[in-house]
Amino acid sequence: MSYILKKCILNNQMASIALKCFSTSSTLSKRTTLLKQMLYSNELEFIMEAHTGLAAKIVEEAGFKGIWGSGLSISASMGVRDSNEASWTQVLDQLEYMTDASSLPILLDADTGYGNFNNARRLVRKLEQRGVAGACLEDKLFPKTNSLLDGRAQPLADMEEFALKIKACKDSQQDPDFCIVARVEAFIAGWGLEEALKRSHAYADAGADAILMHSKKKDPSEIKAFMKEWKNKIPVVIVPTNYYTTPTNEFREWGVSMVIWANHNIRASIKAMQDTCNTIYNDQSLVNVESKVVPVKEIFRLQNDKELVEAEKIYLPQK
Repeated sequence: MSYILKKCILNNQMASIALKCFSTSSTLSKRTTLLKQMLYSNELEFIMEAHTGLAAKIVEEAGFKGIWGSGLSISASMGVRDSNEASWTQVLDQLEYMTDASSLPILLDADTGYGNFNNARRLVRKLEQRGVAGACLEDKLFPKTNSLLDGRAQPLADMEEFALKIKACKDSQQDPDFCIVARVEAFIAGWGLEEALKRSHAYADAGADAILMHSKKKDPSEIKAFMKEWKNKIPVVIVPTNYYTTPTNEFREWGVSMVIWANHNIRASIKAMQDTCNTIYNDQSLVNVESKVVPVKEIFRLQNDKELVEAEKIYLPQK
């Protein structure tokens, strides 16, 4: 093959890769828009928890349109508690792997914003730089306490200060479609419907793109009562971890905009690892686990090893 022909083929290959990169970059720039469209969709939308780049890719391959960057799951994957023991920069590092591995919009569980308004608005700027589509901030005090822990005090933030924190985040974002979701913890803290509504209106007026109404009751009565009074002022997101037996169609009937499946990937992975470790330890053999785990080739596929093989043909000298 002549040198000129080889060069033409190489240029075409490089152009193809560049086009793919441009296409990916173009897709990344629309993640915020995709999340906002989901929040304001006429259909009930669903996002699934992920806590690593690998989990994010699996969520995308399953068909979900968005990812919940769960604070519980990300901290658990690091082996620390969901009490802001993982710093916000450590969380950002994990999110960078997730945005690289998946093209889906990610809504980060940003706890309380990791401090006051100044910490929260800096967080927003850094999330935008990493292609994250939105942040969900809860109106509790820093450091936060996980909402599903039994018997723990759940002190709420001052409503006016939290509303101003929301405003600071909205004022500092560069992308107009970046979403700030205000998570209302009034029910979690033991307050009633009146407090939940008052806080939700204040946060909506401050510029929140949506309200996440949280409840740890085993039935959805608090959510149903809220939706009846809210009258769809701005979209409402829910997390039915505790009231999981409620038929999903009821959420549609109440006017819920988005459902978060919040922690099931981390819980599934823990169960699988515990079972595998116990079996191997007890059997001192791999015989009873090999058929229950994916082949190593599946790991290579999820890591996109095929792309590296093709790139090596272009960017490494060929013997």
